[in-house]
Amino acid sequence: MAQPDRSSEQLKEYLAQLSPQVRGRLLAELERLLGLGEPIPRTEELIASLRAEFPSGNERRNEAARLFFQPLEPVLVDGAPERANSGQIARGSLVPIWDLLKTELLTTMSREYIANVGKALANPKEAEKLALSFQKKALGYLDGTMRSSEGSHMVRSALGMYTSSPAIFDDLAKVFTVFRASEALTKFGQGLPPKIVKLEGAALTKVLDQLKALKAANADAIPFALTIVARRLATPWHLLHLATKAVDSKAPAAVAATPYALVVSMALDQIDEKRLLLAVALKSNRVTVAKGILQGIYAIEGALKTQIELGNSDWGKRLSEQMAAVAAALDEEVERSRTNVGTLTHVLASGDLRPAQSLKERLAQAVQKGRAMIGDILPA
Repeated sequence: MAQPDRSSEQLKEYLAQLSPQVRGRLLAELERLLGLGEPIPRTEELIASLRAEFPSGNERRNEAARLFFQPLEPVLVDGAPERANSGQIARGSLVPIWDLLKTELLTTMSREYIANVGKALANPKEAEKLALSFQKKALGYLDGTMRSSEGSHMVRSALGMYTSSPAIFDDLAKVFTVFRASEALTKFGQGLPPKIVKLEGAALTKVLDQLKALKAANADAIPFALTIVARRLATPWHLLHLATKAVDSKAPAAVAATPYALVVSMALDQIDEKRLLLAVALKSNRVTVAKGILQGIYAIEGALKTQIELGNSDWGKRLSEQMAAVAAALDEEVERSRTNVGTLTHVLASGDLRPAQSLKERLAQAVQKGRAMIGDILPA
């Protein structure tokens, strides 16, 4: 008879000593690190055990919490809080934020709210009214507390009991920005078509008019409105048009001076998101999937280079760093393919995938690779 793995038994004993709340926070932290691409050696069994107990972020939150956070749905993103831009809130941030509110900051009000929602579940509209009321109470408390440096420090310290990520404090602030603008953002989303095939012409004019009206009433809500627009676009990088088509110049300074210049950084964020997906696809040998992701990355790169003369701007430097990281990942995959498959050409190395790359850039890349090959051949 096979003997039980002692390390597995020790792991079970360790987890059993923790409260369910602590186990949930531990899983949230591990998932956050995974979302950042951080290597976490020898924790596969730990994560698997915790996920078996807490199958998903949604199931870790009860109905009262789900209703409380419901207005955030249009701007929630999966992945690590550190990767959420100013118009996004990481879904994983909601667990520690909820724990903070109900355990540290609004203990009595939270207990009453949870109990009342439990009684009102048969009446969804009544439950939603209770959630709205609690949102307003929480907003009032946080607004008053975080205006002072002492209050802000207290909240940040209390949140540190539930997460090691400073980015979740930023998400906490964003949560209440969305709550303040909830009605306006809902109206904004309702005014958009469910799907925007191309953000140009009449469609672009309509979105710009809606953004202008929202900006006049609630400027803090604009980053979240841009996220809502991006999700309606058939081609997400078309979001660039909100800035680049507002000026005749392609100079970075001119584009940066437009009201919605944030969309350029959001387009660059799209490359980061796809780059992480590319790494996963490459590691799992899903070449066809990786090819599709790579085409998406190159499409965004091409749009940025076509619409903005990036040069040595901050945007240009960030794009160069991103594409260098993509190239490094591809070179590693090509070398692995040559070793394991014996082919001299790899589908991901095809120049046809990257039409936006200029002849000068291709020549420079070829020269660089040639030098590297010569260096490998010649003795030191």
